Amino acid sequence: MPEVKLFSCTASEALAAQIAHYYDAPLGDKSLARFSDGEMQTIINESIRGSFTFFIQSTCQPHDNLVELLLWIDTAKRASAGYITAVIPYFGYARQDRKDKPRVPISAKLMANLLTVSGVNRIMTMDLHADQVQGFFDIPMDHLRSEAIYIPYLTEQDMSNTIFASPDVGGVKRARTYAKHFKRDLVICDKYRTKANEVAEMTVIGDVKGCDVVLVDDLVDTAGTLCKAADALIEKGARSVRAICTHPVLSGKAYENVENSQLTELIVCDTIPLKRDSEKIKVLSTANLFARAIRNTVEHKSISALFHP
Repeated sequence: MPEVKLFSCTASEALAAQIAHYYDAPLGDKSLARFSDGEMQTIINESIRGSFTFFIQSTCQPHDNLVELLLWIDTAKRASAGYITAVIPYFGYARQDRKDKPRVPISAKLMANLLTVSGVNRIMTMDLHADQVQGFFDIPMDHLRSEAIYIPYLTEQDMSNTIFASPDVGGVKRARTYAKHFKRDLVICDKYRTKANEVAEMTVIGDVKGCDVVLVDDLVDTAGTLCKAADALIEKGARSVRAICTHPVLSGKAYENVENSQLTELIVCDTIPLKRDSEKIKVLSTANLFARAIRNTVEHKSISALFHP
């Protein structure tokens, strides 16, 4: 069996350390140097010849994180790594998966091309904004699902009065997974945008009166949609509103929006490190799930067995 090498990158150092702990292997020895103009130089300080090499890096802001990951992959390729996997807990630019207006890029496809050309052999990620992004890659991709984390957590809660909600029409499939598992009802919050990150109108489709609602989404950015959905649900008679969102992008005034909203709780994963703590935000770890996925990759076992508890 080839040796396994795990490397943390700048954006995911804390998560990488936890993954290494669950995998029961040390993180690899590496250095990241910078020239005075900010240009990066990646250096691996140990032999990785013929090894299974994993780089753990979310491609969230700043954009240096993507360039850094590409450089690490190229470094490993030129150091004769046997098999290179990019573990990308949060895959940036996945929201731009199609041309929804004239003269715009399909940025998710460009990111896939960059990663493929860099020499990576496999991609491992979690909860893509759109499932079709998997088809942008001509290399194997393991698409992990956060249901494996959230369903056990919710099972420990009182679900007797709970219904699930999608904050938009596009997320219905995601929310239906939970509603089906717990045999609960599903409602939809239909949103209308005038421009990006700004919701003009929110309509609730379904009956929520007297219920505890759990909103389900893949990411929370400015939290504008979530907060407006919570307001709309409370206005329609919901007793309480919680939200589970895998990726805590939390840009702009997101923290203030969440803290001043009618949300009881926002539950996120650690795919992106929080910028600061908040009493309303709870973080669940993805480290054990990624560690198991890495082990199954190395041992040529099924990854799909990890999608659901």
